[in-house]
Amino acid sequence: MRRLTHFIDGMYQEGTSTRAANVYNPATGEIASTVTLGTKADLDVAVTSAAKAFLEWKETSLSKRSQVMFAFRDLLERRVKDVAKLITNEHGKVLSDAEGEVRRGLEVVEFACGVPHLLKGDMSDSVSRSIDTYSIRQPLGVVAGITPFNFPAMVPMWMFPIAIACGNTFVLKPSEKDPSASLMLAEMMIDAGLPRGVLNVVHGDKEIVDGILESKEIKAVSFVGSTAIARYIYSQAAAHGKRVQALGGAKNHMVVAKDADLNFAADAAVSAAYGSAGERCMAISVVVVDEAVADDFVELVAKKTRQLRVGPGTQESSEMGPLVTMEHRDRVASYIETASTQGARVVIDGRESIDMHTKGFFLGPSLVDAVSIDMSVYRDEIFGPVLSIVRVKGFDEAVELVNTNSYANGAALFTRSGALARKFKREIDAGMVGINVPIPVPVAYYSFGGNKDSLFGGSHMYGTDGVSFFTRLKAVTERWPEPNVGDVQGRDLNFPGTR
Repeated sequence: MRRLTHFIDGMYQEGTSTRAANVYNPATGEIASTVTLGTKADLDVAVTSAAKAFLEWKETSLSKRSQVMFAFRDLLERRVKDVAKLITNEHGKVLSDAEGEVRRGLEVVEFACGVPHLLKGDMSDSVSRSIDTYSIRQPLGVVAGITPFNFPAMVPMWMFPIAIACGNTFVLKPSEKDPSASLMLAEMMIDAGLPRGVLNVVHGDKEIVDGILESKEIKAVSFVGSTAIARYIYSQAAAHGKRVQALGGAKNHMVVAKDADLNFAADAAVSAAYGSAGERCMAISVVVVDEAVADDFVELVAKKTRQLRVGPGTQESSEMGPLVTMEHRDRVASYIETASTQGARVVIDGRESIDMHTKGFFLGPSLVDAVSIDMSVYRDEIFGPVLSIVRVKGFDEAVELVNTNSYANGAALFTRSGALARKFKREIDAGMVGINVPIPVPVAYYSFGGNKDSLFGGSHMYGTDGVSFFTRLKAVTERWPEPNVGDVQGRDLNFPGTR
């Protein structure tokens, strides 16, 4: 049985722990490998390596850091399929989807290649007589990332390329459910010329998470995961004096106006709800549709959903793969039964289209109509292939419903009306908004993040927000008097002005 270990100081290390977790192939249900669950002692080794590496890395020129990022970008471009295969084998998503994940992460790497431009400060000449003021951005030190199972390559690349390009050193705690992709990325960073100790990968569970939050050496923590854990990460990291950006859960709504192109909207809903088996924090899990067109829309969605091909991610014909674990699959399936008992209409039951007793962790796509906001299928972040339909009397009711929800990651509107679209993007309470785009994940030079219970901390992820999060801003006010002239201003105890 293959044992996955930590990647510390540029090499694989067993660590001190005797504990391990199984890593499954979700398509077969078989154990593919085991992964070490580290101790705080293992984390201390990684943090010490990162702290030592920081002393030199922070002084490395912007040009050299950029060169390393360009080299990593080229290596990753050549090995996209290799990373995607690891994701499919451990997470279950189909290969084409896994490749798309890697390429979205690659976009952030390309953004980080421009670090000489990103770290340019501002400068004002002669803000007062013979005085200039300018700003500089400096790295924080050792920083850490805690990443989820659903994007084992993309989310780590939302974090460490920008942090490292800005001059920090990084400790990554990936999900123990699918850790291999992060290890391959760390190897490639070393091959790209990154000094040992700048990027370290430590596997583990709550013991490592708490160690990161409590470590005096770690200055900032970046997290993506469920709202409950994000709230915990935020409170504990802040209590220990760290910067923290913690992205929580989501219940993304797609509003279908009565003037929308229903066929186009139905394709979008099916794609955004069932891609990656619904295990996306930006998946559409609720469609809010005007009752005037609801019957036709549900009929279209049901027809397209029944045509989906579910199977192993490595199978070319598969459009949707299994869920990541049996426990998660069974939890998602339980919402279908609960929805029925609470009065919703189960149009398509994903349990019926799949043999639930197969070794793989498969569940077919499910469609639930006549959902109300008091039902658990609506309230909870299910994180699986279950799409709920909520019917409303018009646009204003739809906006009010979306804004009442405690999650505010993303929201989308499908309409032909520019006026309605403008009203929606101004009034909707969501961090990311799509107009006729069901999954409005911003490109790398913007930033990713939501509102309300979808974000804890003031910073969104990657883009310019990422640069700000991983650097400390310093303003310098400077004067150089003429030699041998002395202090021309003389002694003055008043608060300094700018005239």
